[in-house]
Amino acid sequence: EYTDGNALIPRNSWVIVRRIPAGGVKVTGKTCVTSQTEPVRGTSKAIDASPASLSLAQLAKTANLAEANASEEDKIRAMMIQSSREYDPTNYMKKPLGPPPSSHTCHRCRKPGHSIKNCPTNGDESSGSVSRMKKSTGIPRTFLVEVKDPNTEGVRLTKTGKYAIPCLNVEAYARGKKEKPPFLPEEPSSSSSDDPIPDEILCLICKEIMTDAAIIPCCGNSYCDECIRTALLESEEHRCPECHQTGVSPDALVANKCLRRV
Repeated sequence: EYTDGNALIPRNSWVIVRRIPAGGVKVTGKTCVTSQTEPVRGTSKAIDASPASLSLAQLAKTANLAEANASEEDKIRAMMIQSSREYDPTNYMKKPLGPPPSSHTCHRCRKPGHSIKNCPTNGDESSGSVSRMKKSTGIPRTFLVEVKDPNTEGVRLTKTGKYAIPCLNVEAYARGKKEKPPFLPEEPSSSSSDDPIPDEILCLICKEIMTDAAIIPCCGNSYCDECIRTALLESEEHRCPECHQTGVSPDALVANKCLRRV
């Protein structure tokens, strides 16, 4: 037996370790408590102290089924009833509609107080069909002008059941549509296409208006940047097309800022 915790244990030896509490081992005996029930006078059955189990209808209304006093089968049935309660067809049945609001206007006879299903002109062929009126949804009230005649051109129905026309439509209908007669000659345009183009903005190579004008340093003439570069690169001695000077490098070209602004 080793009592010293710092003692050295020989190699290849077996040691059995036992942990003992600091206060020593206390022997305690196990006690069993049994509950006894006394029989009721005149009967041989014992009194059941547990509460009565809940019915299935009560379980369906219970939120915490885990702690409910019922069998597992009843709890499962109650859980299925609770999970399918929201999908009961009775929740999706159409409810009878009440009378429409006072601002509602019938789309058939254009009179308030009833819906189109209860319109008194239903089945009356002499009344004729009335075109459905557009609503003023999305148009601010300040842009609407109230009118009394529902047959006014461009009239719209507001959410309060009144008739109104947008302000822009009122001004347009007041001016009327002005159509140009087809037999009148066309007015000549202010800018005439026959005006000659100045020679200062024409390229000496392509004879068109210069694009990205560039100045060649030898003679000071202006060309299109692409035209003069192509002409210099295609010639063997980099010869200027105007003064015929040789050795002109395309990198020596200078941008003509004045003509590029035109």
